[in-house]
Amino acid sequence: MPKQKIALASDLSGFPLKQELVKYLTEERPDKNNIEVLDFGIESAEKPAPYFEQAPKVVSAILEGKAEKGILICGTGQGMAIVANKHKGIYACVVDSIFSGERAKIINNANIITMGGWITAPFLAREIVNAWLSVCFTQKMEFKKEFLTNACQRVQALEKENFK
Repeated sequence: MPKQKIALASDLSGFPLKQELVKYLTEERPDKNNIEVLDFGIESAEKPAPYFEQAPKVVSAILEGKAEKGILICGTGQGMAIVANKHKGIYACVVDSIFSGERAKIINNANIITMGGWITAPFLAREIVNAWLSVCFTQKMEFKKEFLTNACQRVQALEKENFK
């Protein structure tokens, strides 16, 4: 089974939570041997970088095929989501609960989730990541599969029209 590659990055506000998630994904998660983490920093609180510089690093890793999914963390998750969604082929959702993490993938086929380091406790962040990683697009909503697939295609059509 090939390793799932997950790219992470944060700004200063999201740094402590990013560190917790990197540790969890590489050392504590039961399937840690099936995950490869690409950590795009920041590496320390002494070397901060703003969200608008950090988000494109994860976006590029996904668009270049170096990672399948990404996790971005700033103070609220909102700035990272805005920047990530400025790129064609990126579907980033702000998640602040297990349910929203799971539904980001099931409903929106999100390839990036964003979280707020000021908002989300480490334990909850781990559970959100687990929920997001454990499901596929339309899973648990098979009764709406046709609608969700069509909606995704419509979003891609809008993207094609607006990202020239």
